[in-house]
Amino acid sequence: MSIFTPTNQVKLTNVSVVRFKRSGKRFEIACYKNKVIEWRNGVETDLDNVLQTHSVFVNVSKGQLAKTDDLEKAFKTTDQDAICIEILKKGELQVSERERSQTLSNLYKDIATIISEKCVNPDTKRPYPVTLIEKAMQELHVNVHPTKPAKVQALDIIRDIQASGTLPIERARMRVRLVLPAKDGKRVKDRVVPLFATVDDDVWTSSEWEVAGWIDPGHYRTLTDLVQAETKGRGRLDLLNLSQVADGEEQL
Repeated sequence: MSIFTPTNQVKLTNVSVVRFKRSGKRFEIACYKNKVIEWRNGVETDLDNVLQTHSVFVNVSKGQLAKTDDLEKAFKTTDQDAICIEILKKGELQVSERERSQTLSNLYKDIATIISEKCVNPDTKRPYPVTLIEKAMQELHVNVHPTKPAKVQALDIIRDIQASGTLPIERARMRVRLVLPAKDGKRVKDRVVPLFATVDDDVWTSSEWEVAGWIDPGHYRTLTDLVQAETKGRGRLDLLNLSQVADGEEQL
């Protein structure tokens, strides 16, 4: 689709339109194809790579810009970038049925891939093939949401798979190393060690305590908060490995 906007004499090509309705008015923004989904999934973060123009329209195809008064009434601001971001987040991407179907199919695959990368079979500690994850999603009749980030949906679906018992699955553990001043280590050790699923190293010196091992992903934030609160910047938490493998397997 090629659109000519007489107000600024800019010819827009390869356009994807995002539409948003508020206060009885329709607002649209002109985006580059494929970039809207990438932005919503966190793949693309540069607004300049998403928007063809930092302007808000009432009709992109006719080049009709939204009136300032209407923007102020609907969004409580006339900041075009801020309004564009809100429309990007909440608006409806205008696509053909064929494009919509392809987008949902790609998103479905992306979500299954994320789950495969982040989870393992609890018995073997090996990841499942993407095709097996997709089969489990199909058995649960999962419907993906085009405006919701793939990572967020993946976490929800992991919980659904666990609850259903369709497939034995758990989040792959993370290998971390925690280094604290010895004084702080003695004070918080009883709170730290239970957060580790397995401890590989536990070393004390006169000046510091170092512990390394595997933790569940949900405990990573707990450890970072503990380090910040208890050591006043003197401690350190290092992420050594993002995924767990079965004993004897090679680390990639």
